[in-house]
Amino acid sequence: MCVICDEVEPTTLLDQLISKGILIDTGIDGIYGRSGVFEDVIARFEDLVTRTGAEGANPGTPEVIRFPPAMNRFHFERSGYMKSFPQLAGTIHSFMGDDRGHFDLLEKLTNNEDWTGQQKTTGVVLTPAACYTLYPIVAKRGPLKPEGALFDLQSYCFRHEPSKDPARMQMFRMREFVRFGKPKQVQQFRAGWLEKGETMMKKLGVPIHVDLANDPFFGRSGRMLKNNQRDQGLKFEMLIPIESEEKPTACLSFNYHQDHFGTTWGLIDADGETAHTACVGFGLERVALALFKHHGFDVDAWPKAVRKTLWA
Repeated sequence: MCVICDEVEPTTLLDQLISKGILIDTGIDGIYGRSGVFEDVIARFEDLVTRTGAEGANPGTPEVIRFPPAMNRFHFERSGYMKSFPQLAGTIHSFMGDDRGHFDLLEKLTNNEDWTGQQKTTGVVLTPAACYTLYPIVAKRGPLKPEGALFDLQSYCFRHEPSKDPARMQMFRMREFVRFGKPKQVQQFRAGWLEKGETMMKKLGVPIHVDLANDPFFGRSGRMLKNNQRDQGLKFEMLIPIESEEKPTACLSFNYHQDHFGTTWGLIDADGETAHTACVGFGLERVALALFKHHGFDVDAWPKAVRKTLWA
């Protein structure tokens, strides 16, 4: 308790981050402003990811693409995201009325009534994962080369899960490397990143644990999909305690999609067969939060080895 001002000292990690000015409260759970210090940590981590990804990259230097936080609604619908994760999706609506409709809208606003009745869906939706925009683009290019393809992506993403847990933001950035090719090519890619990712994160001095995982599939059919994903070892996550020691947060994910996206989008390898895909994803805000959690809020006081790794 602060004796002078009689205010309660911040106790939760979120309160501390806001109190220190590292995150900025907007009044909505999971939607925060980022300070310059926070953004610098993310920039340094992204540079580390780039350097790590360049080590033994196969098939060579990845093609770099940066997507906006919105994507083609038709592509989103075709992806099957709504079948599996309707609870997380975010659609974009706009006013589609006439002058009379505008008058009604303003009147409802004045009376604190629901004014959204004349809002209709647009041709774009909020991006749920950085790679979702990529697959139809690659499919449009035609068959893959014999060595397949490798992409380096980054995008703001949205998932509707408001929470007081600062590591579960509704708007966040995802960095991904996505591999296209034959099953053996993409499996080797994922296996290589499981090793590189662990080595990279150990340099940052945070406690890590890699475990088998599943995506948050929705509903009764989702339970079967979760079991299948685990039984086939299609998803691994690197967990770091942030909000809770008992329930650590997934900060990196290593995913083998088999031919799911290849079948959905007609992705063809050099031999005319359906291409397989895999990706490694980095939750940029989550990694930054893990660093603040375990090394403190003063980046100048972080361990020398960590600073040397990030501020090389």
